[in-house]
Amino acid sequence: MPDVFSAIAYAFVAGATIPLGGLAARIEDFRPHWLETEFRHSVIAFGGGALLAAVALVLIPEGMKLTSPTLALPAFTLGGVCFFVVDYLIARAGGAASQLLAMLLDFVPESLALGAMLATGKATGLLLAGLIALQNLPEGFNAYRELRSGTRLPAGRILAAFCTIVLLGPLAAWVGFSFLHSLEDLLGSIMFFAAGGILYLNFQDIAPQAHLERHWAPPLGAVAGFLLGLWGHMLLQ
Repeated sequence: MPDVFSAIAYAFVAGATIPLGGLAARIEDFRPHWLETEFRHSVIAFGGGALLAAVALVLIPEGMKLTSPTLALPAFTLGGVCFFVVDYLIARAGGAASQLLAMLLDFVPESLALGAMLATGKATGLLLAGLIALQNLPEGFNAYRELRSGTRLPAGRILAAFCTIVLLGPLAAWVGFSFLHSLEDLLGSIMFFAAGGILYLNFQDIAPQAHLERHWAPPLGAVAGFLLGLWGHMLLQ
């Protein structure tokens, strides 16, 4: 069974793909314009596929084992509503940090669940760590591009902020490992909250941005993102 230091390490590795995504966004501008556009939309779609895999293969199935519908359904609804409120407020303020806030909103509760699942020795905790890493890479990529185009923040400051955000994952995993693993109703509710928010995020922000007329790479990117999650899930069976 993993110890608390292993849980912290898994969360750190999963979060480390955030600044890696930002670094990839820096060099991506060297591509030809047509390829740059399709590549960017494919990255967005890949992240959407990975997020859906986290919902379908980990958060919902594991959450159903932990809590009753009387708690699960309100938590799922609350997640969707909270993500909507944050999305709305960001849009009212100009929308330059919507991807960044979306990344935080799914990264922190998923890391809480990751720590708690590893505390109980569940192999799906490792799957969740991999899915968090997969989704954080394109989210870091998109958040960097959004901040660079919508603000005057220098690249170094954005990447430094991303590196700071990475530390939230290990902190949340420690809380989950140390305190949440025995609170099954609360843990299950957190999973459903994250699932509801991720579902809102996918249909409101990710899917519309991924679409390109007469281009087929972005939807294939979504399939690839989910496929990797499904592969990891099947390896654990």
